[in-house]
Amino acid sequence: MNKIKNAAAVVAVFAAAGIAYWSLGSADAPLQSVAAATPGSKEITIWRDPGCGCCDAYADYLEGNGYVVTRIDDRNFDKRSIEAGVPEKGLGCHLAEIDGYIVSGLVPAEIIERLVAERPDITGITLPGMPANAPGMASSKTGTLKTYAFGEGGVSVYADE
Repeated sequence: MNKIKNAAAVVAVFAAAGIAYWSLGSADAPLQSVAAATPGSKEITIWRDPGCGCCDAYADYLEGNGYVVTRIDDRNFDKRSIEAGVPEKGLGCHLAEIDGYIVSGLVPAEIIERLVAERPDITGITLPGMPANAPGMASSKTGTLKTYAFGEGGVSVYADE
């Protein structure tokens, strides 16, 4: 009888462990993946031309500002950008997604943080082209950069700083 009680206790422990495992998603998943599902996470995915050094420098810059960056090689990131809603005249040198927003170009980290914190009703933001004073092009941002918001309401200046 004690063997049956012990076996039942072992089964109960393993069942509880299994339920805990599945409720968390995976024991191997880092805790950050749980945070990624919450608004304001610092996980960002960048689609970029694999030969673009400024995109790598920009990703390194974001990592230095606490972001977890996933880099995806995509020679057609420009087409992906337009499909995502970035205005053709507003294309940046890569496409990114963070917390449900599209970010095109070398947008400074503080502007991305403001976007995610404010949660405006827009599709995303873009810093067109490859400004020489933007993160990824320069060792640090200098001067002002004009970042645009875009979405169903059209295009407007999001930040000029």
